[in-house]
Amino acid sequence: MVFVSPPPKSPVILRTLLDRYIFTELLSPFGLSLGALCFVMLTRELLRLVELLVSKGVGLWSVLKVIAMLLPSGLVLTLPIAGLIASITAFGRLSYDKELVAMRAAGLSLFRLSQPVFLFALTVFGLTLVLSQWGQPWSSLNLKKVALNLLKDQLVLALERGTFNEPIPHMVIYVPDAVDGRSTKGIFVSDERTAKEPRIIVAEDYQVFMDQANNQVALRLVNGVIHTRPDQVDQYRLVSFASYDIKLSLSQSSYAAAEERPTYDQIMAMIRQGGEKDSTGLRRLMEYYKDLAFPTASLVFCLLGVPVGIVSKRSGRVGGFAVGVLIIIVFYVLNVACDFLVTTMLISPFIGAWMPNIVFIVATIILFIKMSRQ
Repeated sequence: MVFVSPPPKSPVILRTLLDRYIFTELLSPFGLSLGALCFVMLTRELLRLVELLVSKGVGLWSVLKVIAMLLPSGLVLTLPIAGLIASITAFGRLSYDKELVAMRAAGLSLFRLSQPVFLFALTVFGLTLVLSQWGQPWSSLNLKKVALNLLKDQLVLALERGTFNEPIPHMVIYVPDAVDGRSTKGIFVSDERTAKEPRIIVAEDYQVFMDQANNQVALRLVNGVIHTRPDQVDQYRLVSFASYDIKLSLSQSSYAAAEERPTYDQIMAMIRQGGEKDSTGLRRLMEYYKDLAFPTASLVFCLLGVPVGIVSKRSGRVGGFAVGVLIIIVFYVLNVACDFLVTTMLISPFIGAWMPNIVFIVATIILFIKMSRQ
């Protein structure tokens, strides 16, 4: 009987297995860091939403919809950072456990081992670009509708009988409770939104309606009087009305919708109107160019993490996170510096938006060449 040994594995198959192994190594730190960063990024909004849920009595479904509308904006900022941390952590672990040494001893160069990282970087870049170009505008548009419904919910809850409620700051509403099982009419409103002229409004009946075109919720009062004491102590006014509308805008709510970003034509019109030295218009134009520059930064960050992870191999997962945060701080400082240079007209908005990326691309190339020679 003749035993035939199985044919050796093809180098192509071996490399495919290594690619899958390295790609899988990136996923765990990427998911953990993305979740932690999103939580930190949305902490402020989450606290406000929890307050609406607990103290204002807003429904859980409305709160969850607001969180879903906020996620695209949060992910645009956190995806590049999470990609950088994942790349640093993965290659730091491979280098620390000598696995990277074994791979390079088998004849694989650092550039070849970085191919799965490049695929991973393209994925992160694609997600960031889609969210930046289409996700944020979509969420901004829908967030206004959700926020308007939240404001209406707060106002409707403020009309619960027998309870003093404050649907928005500086406004208290009270509806009398039933007497002997019989429902009573009437409503009491203390409106102190205008500090110099507080008002007490009493009416027989009311109804709530929404004006979506102007992003407002209105409380229509029927057959009542308005007690007003102007800034002068010795003055007092009493006004009767058959119908009176109290309008509440989103800006007065506990949760305000995000501001819509202007288009390129609107920015250029703003610059022409304010002159070439209009710092606000220049900053807006720089932010417009950053809509593509920032997603591109995610591609650079993921590739930068390869040589940085090898250098900081003894830092571990926590150290990789710290190194990634330090790199992001440097990137942020560069952005602030470019913003200053743009507003002082030392550089153009386009260069200001892309300058941090150029600096990090050069640093990535230098580190790659240096690590590949070791």
